[in-house]
Amino acid sequence: MNLINRFRPKSDSLRMLHNDTDLLTAMGEKIISWLPEFPRDYVAVCIGTDRSTGDALGPLTGTFFSEMKPKHITIYGTLHEPVHAMNLENYIKLINNNHKNPYIIAIDACLGKNNSVGYLITGNGPIKPGAALNKPLPPIGDLYITGVVNVSGFMEQVILQNTRLSVVTDMSKQIASLLNLIDERMKHNYSLPSVIIEKDRQKMI
Repeated sequence: MNLINRFRPKSDSLRMLHNDTDLLTAMGEKIISWLPEFPRDYVAVCIGTDRSTGDALGPLTGTFFSEMKPKHITIYGTLHEPVHAMNLENYIKLINNNHKNPYIIAIDACLGKNNSVGYLITGNGPIKPGAALNKPLPPIGDLYITGVVNVSGFMEQVILQNTRLSVVTDMSKQIASLLNLIDERMKHNYSLPSVIIEKDRQKMI
């Protein structure tokens, strides 16, 4: 869970309502335009926990995207195997050890202004998970996709617990569709390896 970075240059980011009918086309093409020219190990790290409604955006996205059976993007973070504050650093080490020059797409929920709730935001560079809850976690990602699930302000933990699951689920499905669009585009451009270290993953749950 992070906070909207209001100081990131607009040219480096794009924000759209999650139910915008043009979202997949516009945001998908924007993300694809940012991808590196040469093949790398692509990894989607879906951050969050199923113990909090608002913070379940990442694990739900990872689960929905897994069901689409991507061929070129390795997924970390699902409802059954979440990537959260307690194991994020271990997952970062695992990814760096088992993927050659990984290109990380970080997915996380965030809090923002009242008129930003329901927006998906994507941009170049890392995000800093845990910022909304003042947790000292390392930044992660070459590219990020975040969903504004609720309003920032007082008692963020309570706000997250009282976030509507329907909105979070709808946003997660859209992000999964975006990731699937990227994966499908990769199929036509080049073949990327996918590495899943199940034994090591189980130790981090």
